[in-house]
Amino acid sequence: MVEQKRFALFLATSDSTFVKKTYGGYFNVFVSTFGEEGEQWDLFRVIDGEFPEDKDLDKYEGFVISGSLHDAFGDDDWIVKLRSLCLKLDDMKKKVLGICFGHQILNRIKGGKVGRASSGVDMGLRTITMAKDAVKPGGYFGDEIPKSLAIIKCHQDEVWELPESATLLAYSDKCKVEMCSYGNHFLCIQGHPEYNKEILFEIIDRVVNMKLMEQDFADKAKATMENAEPDRKQWQTLCKNFLKGRSEQV
Repeated sequence: MVEQKRFALFLATSDSTFVKKTYGGYFNVFVSTFGEEGEQWDLFRVIDGEFPEDKDLDKYEGFVISGSLHDAFGDDDWIVKLRSLCLKLDDMKKKVLGICFGHQILNRIKGGKVGRASSGVDMGLRTITMAKDAVKPGGYFGDEIPKSLAIIKCHQDEVWELPESATLLAYSDKCKVEMCSYGNHFLCIQGHPEYNKEILFEIIDRVVNMKLMEQDFADKAKATMENAEPDRKQWQTLCKNFLKGRSEQV
């Protein structure tokens, strides 16, 4: 009997009522995006203090860190514990995919500088440009390297500066570090490859209702998806290739 490959999601946000009703929670959104038949995925709600035991870390092939409403440059107890855990995974050279908040956390533990986005909150569909000298054929992207990819963005923080150990993989006119890697075990993405239009619009409406965003800004964010879609299939392929170790970028 072949042993199931195990992966873990570190959920750094709470499930909204909409996501629970529509998808059964963010965990199902992530597993449907990155998971495959025959795998076991475990959920750790790190935002609520749920973490795996150190002795169990080696059982996992890879880990995913979700986005969050919290600041990656903060020092809440659970964020401190998450950073400590990520340092252990770094030492173990375990595959870790960091998304949005997760992207910033991984860059922070590696010595990068993280803070409020210099050009302000970014929400909507954006096109990011691949760093052609860093993205190589046969890597996570496959043999055909796209010049750019569309991805849903939803963040108010960003990576200001990368350490020397990082490889910049993508950038945009809005954010200079859209995607980067550390060796073959950390992959960091500022956007949300797991989001769809429905999830983004619900977040936008919720933020407006909380009086945290002007309606005009919300309308402009929604307008970015009127005639365009994120390149979800390519993002899925890229992230799966990375997590399952099917190809290496460097």
